[in-house]
This record gives sequence, C-alpha cells and structure tokens, in this order.
Amino acid sequence: MHATDWDARYAEKQQWSADPNPVVAQLCADLAPGTAVDLAAGEGRHALWLAARGWRVTAVDFSAVGLDRGRATWHGPDVLWSVADVTTWTAAQASLDLVLVVYLHLPEPETTELLTRAVGWLRPGGHLLVLGHDVDNVAHGVGGPQDTAILHSVDRLAPVAARLDVDRLEQLPRETPAGTALDTLLWGRRPARA
Repeated sequence: MHATDWDARYAEKQQWSADPNPVVAQLCADLAPGTAVDLAAGEGRHALWLAARGWRVTAVDFSAVGLDRGRATWHGPDVLWSVADVTTWTAAQASLDLVLVVYLHLPEPETTELLTRAVGWLRPGGHLLVLGHDVDNVAHGVGGPQDTAILHSVDRLAPVAARLDVDRLEQLPRETPAGTALDTLLWGRRPARA
C-alpha cells in the first residue's frame, strides 16, 4: 500500500484502539522512560502511550492523516510527529533507548535492511521490539496480509536477532474475534559490545 491508500483509510475512520498492543504494553511497561522511535506509527497509539509514561518519542509514518489523528490527541512536547518513509528515515546513531516496529510489513530484504539500521540507532542496552503477522498466519491463522513475501517469521528475523542480545524470538498466537492469528515477536537489546 502507498501513503495515499493509508491516508484514505485514516480519513474514513480510526483504524485501531487508542490502547497499546498488549504485547507492547507488557514488554515496555517496566522500562525506564527514555528516547524512543515508533516506526510506521499510524495513528500513534504506541507513541502516545509511551509519552504518557514519560518517554520522548518520534512517531514516523508516511501517512500525514494518520499522524494528524495522533497529534490531535496529544498537546505535550514529548512526541515529534514525522511524516516520512520509514525505509529512508534515519535516527542518530546509538542514541535511542527503544525502537518499536509493530505490524510493519515490507518485502524481506527491505525488512532486514530497515531493522539492521534500527539496531544501529540503539544505544548499548537499548531495546528493539518487532511484532507483526507471521508467515504461517496465511495458512493457519486469521486476518492480516495474505502476501507471504512481506510477513515475518523466526527464520526471517534471525539475521537481525544475531545483532542483539535476544530475550524473545518466537511465534505468538493472538486471539481475535475471528479466531487465532499468528504473530512473530523479536524482543532484544543492543549488546554493550556493539
């Protein structure tokens, strides 16, 4: 999809709950506030949740309409709304405490390149959280994109995981009203030696 497609979707109605994804909330709830980037932030629900917890967050998305929805609900200085293509956007090297990449689906080479760059943006000990639809979801789950070339898997995220001290790299079931969906989770930290 293109930015104009997402602009149209966001203009039509709010796409997701204002609450953070439960996996994001569980993993990030106890982190000390710092500086974060939410890539493909959409309406900014994770950026807003983090900012409310004391984080300074840059929300990056190519949909100005989606980011405008988030901007309209937050009036503090702790969220920077950046309309940009996440595949070319960049952060200062080794400066971030957290990078979120939640339900961003790109072809595998682009995903690996983006996530490798994202690891480089983390300070030593900074966290990377990648969560998205698993390739097995097409055959064994419900919902989500049906193009297996853009979906995640443990194997596809392994090259990025090799650059981290990994806490979790796994397929996760997710209950939805339509049934069980399958996601992939990568949760790790940039090593001190990086």
